[in-house]
Amino acid sequence: MKTFAALFATLALASVVGAQTKDPIPLWPNDAPGALGKSEKDVPTLTPYLPDAALATGAAIVICPGGGYGGLAGHEGKDYALWLNEHGVAGFVLKYRLGSAGYRHPRMLEDAARAIRLVRAKAADWKVDSNRIGVMGSSAGGHLASTILTHFDAGKPDAEDLVERQSSRPDLGILCYAVITMGKFTHQGSKNNLLGKEAAPDLIELLSNELQVTPKTPPTFLWHTVEDTAVPVENSLNFAASLRKAGVPFDLHIYQKGRHGIGLANGHPWTKDCLFWLKEQGFVK
Repeated sequence: MKTFAALFATLALASVVGAQTKDPIPLWPNDAPGALGKSEKDVPTLTPYLPDAALATGAAIVICPGGGYGGLAGHEGKDYALWLNEHGVAGFVLKYRLGSAGYRHPRMLEDAARAIRLVRAKAADWKVDSNRIGVMGSSAGGHLASTILTHFDAGKPDAEDLVERQSSRPDLGILCYAVITMGKFTHQGSKNNLLGKEAAPDLIELLSNELQVTPKTPPTFLWHTVEDTAVPVENSLNFAASLRKAGVPFDLHIYQKGRHGIGLANGHPWTKDCLFWLKEQGFVK
């Protein structure tokens, strides 16, 4: 639970930047693919947080909160969106389906891909540039973000659903203390929720995203802490090594101090480093 001071700071931020929060939007007009029911846990959604028009840069980022594929951490969703709004970037918080609700891969990837497509399809409505749509994720949400960074597609030009005609490739990625691998250095709880306890070796390899990087993988910002005891720093190190090998631009920041799940962390230097990188990518002014 947030302290009163933290809650006040969040409300104050929204007020200062004039953020416009929209109602959650179901990703599909009808049932999502593979839906197990019709309750809230079965309906993936996207919640737009739009910056004040005077600050808006036209860039957008889809945000995948962490939570071990068993829950969704608010401080890695809404809080990130409001922070992005402060710097003129539209934030779209994804509520994806979870292993704790009985879902397994590929449902989470379907949700992330649909979120990117939806922002592209509605770019004019939300006043964002369809060629400046990124993805951001923390912990297990970072795994989902790294999955769409390495498992995107160009869309289906002849699809009846206009959203499905859009590419699901993000234009950049931000990975915060992310789970990347399903191998030696994985977070076991995330792996179990995503793939089940008896996952086939080929599926483990497919979702070990450090093994799936290609020259078409988007530019990526990664940060981690050495002290992270939940998700080993090797996840970020190995993904960065794969990006380097493939010739993909990246920024890697490994900090000595910091526990897992720290989010914005009250002025931790990762936010300044990330903003510098986003400026270089043309996402912030």
